[in-house]
Amino acid sequence: MEIRRIGTQPSQQGSAEYFTGRVRVDPLFEPTPLGNVTGISVTFEPGARTAWHTHPQGQVLIVTYGCGRVQSWGSPMQEIFPGDIVTFAPNEKHWHGAAPSSALTHIAIYASVTGTMANWMEQVSDDQYLEKPMTK
Repeated sequence: MEIRRIGTQPSQQGSAEYFTGRVRVDPLFEPTPLGNVTGISVTFEPGARTAWHTHPQGQVLIVTYGCGRVQSWGSPMQEIFPGDIVTFAPNEKHWHGAAPSSALTHIAIYASVTGTMANWMEQVSDDQYLEKPMTK
């Protein structure tokens, strides 16, 4: 058994190369000999978001706080809320982040393939981000 105590793993500021706005990334767990899966907690300030990207093995998001937005390439943007679980298929081009007036925190879980966890692409434009999201 291993217990990782709160505060023992430093937070990191999200890179401007991969994010728009203020984003904090907190590591939760890294790959182990039992599995090639990583988990992080990501907090987006209002208006902050990822760039378009894919994950070779897909990605699962578990929304824990706030209101956010997600979109897959070619599909309408949707709002997400605490308790929602979002699953992206392997190599599905997508982005995710906070709503314009609300912060968002989610847990992101993904696996790497030959050391690649994500393939980063272009930034989400303000026009794309500010489209009206689909409602539940």
